[in-house]
Amino acid sequence: MDMSSDFDRLLFFEHARRTAEATHAKNPLDADNLTRWGGVLLELSQFQNGPESTAMVQDAIQKLEEALVVNPRKHDALWCLGNAYTSSAFVIPDLDVAKGFFDKATQYFEQAYELEPENELYKKSLEVASKAPELHVEIHKHGLAQQAMGSGPGPGPSTSASSKQSAKKSKSSDLKYDIFGWIILAVGIVTWVGFAKSNMPPPPPPR
Repeated sequence: MDMSSDFDRLLFFEHARRTAEATHAKNPLDADNLTRWGGVLLELSQFQNGPESTAMVQDAIQKLEEALVVNPRKHDALWCLGNAYTSSAFVIPDLDVAKGFFDKATQYFEQAYELEPENELYKKSLEVASKAPELHVEIHKHGLAQQAMGSGPGPGPSTSASSKQSAKKSKSSDLKYDIFGWIILAVGIVTWVGFAKSNMPPPPPPR
Protein backbone atom coordinates (compact mmCIF):
# COMPACT_ATOMS: atom_id res chain seq x y z
CA MET A 1 0.00 0.00 0.00
CA ASP A 2 1.40 3.41 -0.97
CA MET A 3 0.77 5.78 1.95
CA SER A 4 1.65 8.91 -0.02
CA SER A 5 -0.76 7.85 -2.75
CA ASP A 6 -3.50 7.32 -0.14
CA PHE A 7 -2.77 10.74 1.31
CA ASP A 8 -2.94 12.32 -2.16
CA ARG A 9 -6.28 10.63 -2.75
CA LEU A 10 -7.58 11.85 0.61
CA LEU A 11 -6.56 15.43 -0.25
CA PHE A 12 -8.14 15.13 -3.69
CA PHE A 13 -11.47 13.83 -2.41
CA GLU A 14 -11.57 16.38 0.41
CA HIS A 15 -11.06 19.12 -2.19
CA ALA A 16 -13.74 17.51 -4.36
CA ARG A 17 -16.15 17.46 -1.41
CA ARG A 18 -15.67 21.19 -0.80
CA THR A 19 -16.12 21.90 -4.51
CA ALA A 20 -19.36 19.90 -4.55
CA GLU A 21 -20.63 21.81 -1.48
CA ALA A 22 -19.88 25.15 -3.16
CA THR A 23 -21.60 24.04 -6.39
CA HIS A 24 -24.62 22.83 -4.42
CA ALA A 25 -24.93 26.22 -2.72
CA LYS A 26 -25.26 27.83 -6.17
CA ASN A 27 -27.44 25.14 -7.74
CA PRO A 28 -29.05 22.67 -5.29
CA LEU A 29 -30.86 20.89 -8.13
CA ASP A 30 -27.75 19.86 -10.06
CA ALA A 31 -28.17 16.06 -10.19
CA ASP A 32 -24.67 15.53 -11.62
CA ASN A 33 -23.11 17.45 -8.74
CA LEU A 34 -25.23 15.63 -6.13
CA THR A 35 -24.11 12.30 -7.60
CA ARG A 36 -20.45 13.34 -7.58
CA TRP A 37 -20.84 14.57 -4.00
CA GLY A 38 -22.33 11.22 -2.96
CA GLY A 39 -19.49 9.35 -4.67
CA VAL A 40 -16.88 11.54 -2.98
CA LEU A 41 -18.45 10.91 0.44
CA LEU A 42 -18.35 7.16 -0.21
CA GLU A 43 -14.64 7.45 -0.98
CA LEU A 44 -13.95 9.62 2.07
CA SER A 45 -15.82 7.17 4.31
CA GLN A 46 -12.97 4.70 3.73
CA PHE A 47 -10.58 7.07 5.51
CA GLN A 48 -12.78 7.37 8.61
CA ASN A 49 -13.19 5.28 11.74
CA GLY A 50 -16.30 3.18 12.49
CA PRO A 51 -19.10 5.63 13.49
CA GLU A 52 -17.70 8.49 11.38
CA SER A 53 -17.46 6.18 8.37
CA THR A 54 -21.06 4.99 8.83
CA ALA A 55 -22.31 8.57 9.18
CA MET A 56 -20.50 9.57 5.99
CA VAL A 57 -22.07 6.67 4.06
CA GLN A 58 -25.49 7.79 5.31
CA ASP A 59 -24.72 11.34 4.14
CA ALA A 60 -23.74 9.92 0.73
CA ILE A 61 -27.06 8.04 0.54
CA GLN A 62 -28.93 11.26 1.24
CA LYS A 63 -27.10 13.16 -1.53
CA LEU A 64 -27.65 10.33 -4.04
CA GLU A 65 -31.35 10.12 -3.18
CA GLU A 66 -31.60 13.88 -3.73
CA ALA A 67 -30.02 13.39 -7.17
CA LEU A 68 -32.69 10.81 -8.01
CA VAL A 69 -35.47 13.17 -6.94
CA VAL A 70 -34.13 15.59 -9.58
CA ASN A 71 -33.51 12.85 -12.17
CA PRO A 72 -35.02 9.42 -11.35
CA ARG A 73 -33.27 7.85 -14.38
CA LYS A 74 -29.75 8.86 -13.35
CA HIS A 75 -28.08 5.47 -13.62
CA ASP A 76 -24.76 6.45 -12.00
CA ALA A 77 -26.60 7.72 -8.91
CA LEU A 78 -28.54 4.44 -8.76
CA TRP A 79 -25.30 2.48 -9.03
CA CYS A 80 -23.57 4.53 -6.32
CA LEU A 81 -26.58 3.97 -4.05
CA GLY A 82 -26.18 0.25 -4.60
CA ASN A 83 -22.58 0.56 -3.43
CA ALA A 84 -23.57 2.66 -0.42
CA TYR A 85 -26.12 0.07 0.74
CA THR A 86 -23.62 -2.73 0.10
CA SER A 87 -21.01 -0.96 2.25
CA SER A 88 -23.58 -0.41 4.99
CA ALA A 89 -24.65 -4.07 4.93
CA PHE A 90 -21.15 -5.46 5.32
CA VAL A 91 -20.62 -3.74 8.69
CA ILE A 92 -23.89 -5.01 10.18
CA PRO A 93 -23.09 -8.17 12.17
CA ASP A 94 -26.64 -9.58 11.99
CA LEU A 95 -26.98 -11.28 8.59
CA ASP A 96 -30.80 -11.08 8.61
CA VAL A 97 -30.63 -7.30 9.04
CA ALA A 98 -27.79 -7.01 6.51
CA LYS A 99 -29.84 -8.92 3.93
CA GLY A 100 -32.36 -6.07 3.84
CA PHE A 101 -29.54 -3.72 2.81
CA PHE A 102 -28.19 -6.22 0.28
CA ASP A 103 -31.67 -6.55 -1.25
CA LYS A 104 -31.96 -2.78 -1.55
CA ALA A 105 -28.48 -2.59 -3.12
CA THR A 106 -29.45 -5.27 -5.66
CA GLN A 107 -32.56 -3.30 -6.62
CA TYR A 108 -30.46 -0.21 -7.30
CA PHE A 109 -27.87 -2.21 -9.28
CA GLU A 110 -30.68 -3.75 -11.36
CA GLN A 111 -32.20 -0.35 -12.11
CA ALA A 112 -28.81 1.06 -13.13
CA TYR A 113 -28.15 -1.95 -15.37
CA GLU A 114 -31.60 -1.72 -16.99
CA LEU A 115 -30.93 1.92 -17.85
CA GLU A 116 -27.43 1.18 -19.23
CA PRO A 117 -27.20 -2.55 -20.07
CA GLU A 118 -23.87 -2.20 -21.93
CA ASN A 119 -22.13 -1.02 -18.74
CA GLU A 120 -19.81 -3.83 -17.60
CA LEU A 121 -19.36 -2.32 -14.14
CA TYR A 122 -23.12 -2.43 -13.50
CA LYS A 123 -23.21 -6.04 -14.67
CA LYS A 124 -20.27 -6.92 -12.39
CA SER A 125 -22.02 -5.23 -9.46
CA LEU A 126 -25.08 -7.41 -9.95
CA GLU A 127 -22.93 -10.55 -10.02
CA VAL A 128 -21.17 -9.61 -6.78
CA ALA A 129 -24.45 -8.56 -5.13
CA SER A 130 -25.79 -12.08 -5.62
CA LYS A 131 -22.85 -13.42 -3.57
CA ALA A 132 -23.02 -10.68 -0.91
CA PRO A 133 -24.68 -12.65 1.93
CA GLU A 134 -22.07 -15.41 1.53
CA LEU A 135 -19.25 -12.83 1.59
CA HIS A 136 -20.85 -11.20 4.64
CA VAL A 137 -20.48 -14.46 6.57
CA GLU A 138 -16.84 -14.74 5.49
CA ILE A 139 -15.74 -11.25 6.50
CA HIS A 140 -17.42 -11.48 9.90
CA LYS A 141 -15.83 -14.88 10.43
CA HIS A 142 -12.43 -13.29 9.72
CA GLY A 143 -13.22 -10.20 11.79
CA LEU A 144 -12.76 -7.85 8.83
CA ALA A 145 -15.91 -5.77 8.84
CA GLN A 146 -14.62 -2.93 11.01
CA GLN A 147 -11.26 -2.79 9.21
CA ALA A 148 -12.90 -2.76 5.80
CA MET A 149 -14.97 0.29 6.69
CA GLY A 150 -11.94 2.27 7.83
CA SER A 151 -11.71 1.60 11.56
CA GLY A 152 -8.14 0.39 11.19
CA PRO A 153 -6.50 -2.67 12.63
CA GLY A 154 -7.70 -3.98 15.96
CA PRO A 155 -5.44 -4.78 18.89
CA GLY A 156 -2.87 -7.46 18.04
CA PRO A 157 -2.37 -10.84 19.67
CA SER A 158 -0.30 -10.94 22.84
CA THR A 159 2.54 -13.43 22.27
CA SER A 160 3.18 -16.86 20.81
CA ALA A 161 0.53 -17.18 18.09
CA SER A 162 1.88 -14.17 16.20
CA SER A 163 3.27 -15.88 13.08
CA LYS A 164 0.07 -17.88 12.68
CA GLN A 165 -1.95 -14.70 13.16
CA SER A 166 0.26 -12.92 10.64
CA ALA A 167 -0.44 -15.51 7.94
CA LYS A 168 -4.14 -15.39 8.76
CA LYS A 169 -4.07 -11.58 8.62
CA SER A 170 -2.47 -11.66 5.18
CA LYS A 171 -5.15 -14.03 3.91
CA SER A 172 -7.83 -11.90 5.54
CA SER A 173 -6.40 -8.79 3.94
CA ASP A 174 -6.68 -10.39 0.51
CA LEU A 175 -10.29 -11.30 1.22
CA LYS A 176 -11.05 -7.76 2.32
CA TYR A 177 -9.58 -6.37 -0.89
CA ASP A 178 -11.55 -8.85 -3.01
CA ILE A 179 -14.79 -7.76 -1.44
CA PHE A 180 -14.28 -4.02 -1.11
CA GLY A 181 -11.44 -3.09 -3.42
CA TRP A 182 -13.28 -3.15 -6.73
CA ILE A 183 -16.28 -1.32 -5.27
CA ILE A 184 -14.32 1.58 -3.86
CA LEU A 185 -11.95 1.88 -6.83
CA ALA A 186 -14.93 1.79 -9.18
CA VAL A 187 -16.67 4.58 -7.24
CA GLY A 188 -13.42 6.54 -7.50
CA ILE A 189 -13.26 6.09 -11.27
CA VAL A 190 -16.85 7.35 -11.68
CA THR A 191 -16.11 10.29 -9.37
CA TRP A 192 -12.89 11.23 -11.16
CA VAL A 193 -14.56 11.12 -14.58
CA GLY A 194 -17.35 13.33 -13.27
CA PHE A 195 -14.97 15.94 -11.93
CA ALA A 196 -12.82 15.81 -15.04
CA LYS A 197 -15.92 16.77 -17.02
CA SER A 198 -16.29 19.71 -14.66
CA ASN A 199 -12.75 20.88 -15.58
CA MET A 200 -11.19 20.03 -12.24
CA PRO A 201 -7.46 19.22 -12.16
CA PRO A 202 -6.85 15.49 -12.74
CA PRO A 203 -6.73 13.31 -9.63
CA PRO A 204 -3.69 11.32 -8.58
CA PRO A 205 -3.67 8.01 -10.49
CA PRO A 206 -4.88 5.00 -8.48
CA ARG A 207 -1.98 2.86 -7.14
